[in-house]
Amino acid sequence: MAGETYGFPRDISKEQAHKLWMELPRQTYVLEEDGKILGTYYLKSNQEGPGDHVCNCGYMVSSSARGRGLAITMCEHSQEMAKSIGYKAMQFNFVASSNEGAVRLWTKQGFDIVGRIPKAFNHPSKGFVDALVMYKWLDIL
Repeated sequence: MAGETYGFPRDISKEQAHKLWMELPRQTYVLEEDGKILGTYYLKSNQEGPGDHVCNCGYMVSSSARGRGLAITMCEHSQEMAKSIGYKAMQFNFVASSNEGAVRLWTKQGFDIVGRIPKAFNHPSKGFVDALVMYKWLDIL
């Protein structure tokens, strides 16, 4: 999203991708137009047990659909869907600090940076950059 692709190894198999995106999450959503998938996201519990009121999301926007505001649409939709199935908060565990568009979007959506992991992400051209943990309590929507 926002010009950079993160999260999946480049050599992931179709079966591995299906399991990560379709089987492990609690819910997966697809945004499509004229039969073409433009974006997708999943919702899953960030932790089990006493932390299961906090969800985690992963988002992808097709490179051909970037710049159309779909990430904002999916982020807003994901928060509403998370609340509707009982989540109280949303947490992004690993946002590359170099992904300025995503950091700006999540911040505008009310997420706070609650942690920074130094040099935790090995960016393909920038080398080691920090990863951010971002969090939002959803009852304030």
